Amino acid sequence: MLQSYIFVEKFKTILKMKRTIILLALLVAFSATFAQKGKVTTAQTLKDAGKLDKALEAIEEAANVSDPKAEKSANWPKTWQVRGEIYQAIGQSKDENFKKLSKDPLTEAFNSYKKAMDLDEKHAIDKSVKMNLVLLTNDLTNQAVQAFQEENYEKALASFEQILAINDMPVIKADNPGAVDTVIIFNSALAAYNAEKYDVAIKYYKESAKYGYNGARTYSLMSAAYQIQKDTVGALNCLKEGFEKYPEDNSILEGLIQIYMDQNKTDEAMQNLEKAIAQDPTKPRYYFAQGALYEKLGNEKKAIETYSKTIEVDPTFFNAYYNLGALYYNKGVQQMEVAKDVPANENARYEAEMKKADEWFVKALPFMEKCNELQSGDKMVLESLKNLYYRLKQMDKYNAVLEQIEKSK
Repeated sequence: MLQSYIFVEKFKTILKMKRTIILLALLVAFSATFAQKGKVTTAQTLKDAGKLDKALEAIEEAANVSDPKAEKSANWPKTWQVRGEIYQAIGQSKDENFKKLSKDPLTEAFNSYKKAMDLDEKHAIDKSVKMNLVLLTNDLTNQAVQAFQEENYEKALASFEQILAINDMPVIKADNPGAVDTVIIFNSALAAYNAEKYDVAIKYYKESAKYGYNGARTYSLMSAAYQIQKDTVGALNCLKEGFEKYPEDNSILEGLIQIYMDQNKTDEAMQNLEKAIAQDPTKPRYYFAQGALYEKLGNEKKAIETYSKTIEVDPTFFNAYYNLGALYYNKGVQQMEVAKDVPANENARYEAEMKKADEWFVKALPFMEKCNELQSGDKMVLESLKNLYYRLKQMDKYNAVLEQIEKSK
């Protein structure tokens, strides 16, 4: 009996010891977890006190996934939310010492908030993180605008794309599921274009066009991105689609005309020029383009008519005067070649042919003189005038042009 009693008492003692050991282990574990998460609270307090360097140091210790001591806090959503707040505060700070703490604090904030939501399976911090994201959107917008103004287009693009990513997060979309920020999409396209990321620019221009943002201009800009990549087919298809949506917009028509002219598709170019003139007969450049096309086709009569129409619509249109003058001048040069082929013993015929050449030069002269009046010092114009005055024996004007040529050197 005595032995049984002693055994029972020993067993009770052993049980008590085990309970004590288990309780101690739990206490140690709880204390370690509390200590890890306590760093997060400390970091937040330091951030609120404006001690961002100390706050960053504390939160990075708590968020260090490679540190076994931070195992609990590194997987705690609150840790990453506070980390995002600290980096966002660094991004907002005007203190140069704090600015040096991170090269791209708003990106760090964005990534931290994103990780906080990924870890928050119970959606316990949705409301507070949502507020963080709304404030971050404002900061990213300001950063993007500043970067664009400073011609740091890659940074501007990254900021705009982060805003788009935030807008696409369920916690943000919940309030307005169908909302689309077309302004940010379009600005992303502009930033990408200026950063020479043309595929990205086209992607965002297409998205903007889908929602009708900026109308025909979006198609013109998209076409420019295609053309820089030497994708004429893409540019042409883009402009055709744009013209279907905005048939009254002449900028799209002009783009189509230019591509057709560059590809020597004269029929398509002429058809679209006629549409453009019908839509707006006050634009001198349409008549000028038509004149250049007629001249290219060898229809000099129609070329002269349309160049003349250009001048009628705009009496200061330099290129129309120059092309008319050059057309007549070249006709005179061609006629001189005819005269040179006349046999040496047919002097009268030779003189008659040369007289025909001079008639063309006489026609060319007033147009070249007008060019010199509009753009004094143009080398091509001065050279043409020198030859014309010499050929027409107007030596006073010839000498005056020689002086003008010397002064322009």
